[in-house]
Amino acid sequence: MKIVQSIKKFLSNIPVAGWLLGILAAVLIEYFWGYDYISDYLGLPKIPVLFGAILMLKDPVMIPGVLAYDLVVYVLPVCIVGKASAFFTNPLAGAMEKLPLWISVLIHLCCFYGILSLWAGINDYRVLVVKLTLISIILTISINVINGYQGEFSCSHPGFMAVGAYVSSVITLFLFANDKIFGAALLPPALGPWLFPFALVIGGIAAAVASLLVAIPSFRTRGDYLAIISLAFMFIVKSAVENINVIGGARGMGGQPDLAPLHVIFIWTMLCIWVVHNFVTSIMGKALNAVRDDEAASESMTVKTRKTKMTAFMFGAFWAGIAGGLFAHVLTYINPGMFSINRLAEILAMVYFGGLNSIVGSIVGAVSINILGEALRPLELFKWIIIPLILIFVMIFRPYGLISFKEINAGKLLAAKKNK
Repeated sequence: MKIVQSIKKFLSNIPVAGWLLGILAAVLIEYFWGYDYISDYLGLPKIPVLFGAILMLKDPVMIPGVLAYDLVVYVLPVCIVGKASAFFTNPLAGAMEKLPLWISVLIHLCCFYGILSLWAGINDYRVLVVKLTLISIILTISINVINGYQGEFSCSHPGFMAVGAYVSSVITLFLFANDKIFGAALLPPALGPWLFPFALVIGGIAAAVASLLVAIPSFRTRGDYLAIISLAFMFIVKSAVENINVIGGARGMGGQPDLAPLHVIFIWTMLCIWVVHNFVTSIMGKALNAVRDDEAASESMTVKTRKTKMTAFMFGAFWAGIAGGLFAHVLTYINPGMFSINRLAEILAMVYFGGLNSIVGSIVGAVSINILGEALRPLELFKWIIIPLILIFVMIFRPYGLISFKEINAGKLLAAKKNK
């Protein structure tokens, strides 16, 4: 414990700008020397992805080489460069504190995206993992509005995701693709990237409207009825799309134009974080927390409880529809099986692992479960034993998740750090 405390104290004066600089150094080392020098010298057959977890699990003999690679490429450069640069990144962070907060946040996000895209661009697999992880962040944050801030238990998110995915796919196929069902493209494909946000928003609105089918009957009841009705809604949506041949039926719908590059998904994810943060910290968000803690008391204090719950439910469904639209255009193919009980289990695992009532927890849960799921892929069946066991231990020792009831404080996060 003393060693951990000493390391924590040693690194405590590194601001976010310093950490970004250290991560950039690590990514550049891997980008220029990871393939040809470091991996070969350590006896690795190829450059490790996802920090070498997949390579280690496939061939345990590679464990020492992978650990050495992570130490040389990631750990040491990040810590050394971050610590060494603190003498000028702290004054830089202090100077940015004088700017409007949104400008400082935007500068840091642009730097972070540049580093992330450089790291992901090393191979296509990383790009796909990053895209799906960002979409999972949107899903986790959106369900946290309902299951965390609202205090209900909804199982309908895969259904909302499916509505958004299919509606946005129909729009883009009809407008920008030559499809065997919808015929020739109505508009030039070059307009697709510019009009794609409108297709996503329409898909989100469709999901929000569909959420009324759950909200109207369930919020007239008490107890666990929302979970039952929302679960039924998920199966209804899945059965409906399986039997509508116009949208592919059980075969699925393919051929969506590739309109979701990394920067588009990154922008939508940051937009989701910002909008949801503003929502949960607004008067509506405070009312939502009051309804969660004591509905009768909230009603007596003139809070319109039913309206508050329905607004939050539709808000969460809207962002689930956005995530579904992005998901469909990343894979350029969707089928009803992608929005089944397995998807629900993944979404619930992410939100309860990361933490309720916390956007930070939602981000941690989405990133952790996605990376862990990919890293354990070589274990096949055992993967679905290890992940549930981890969740069980988290639920025992941290019932509300790893990071619960904690909001983002951008000003404090990006501020200069003082020596302790």
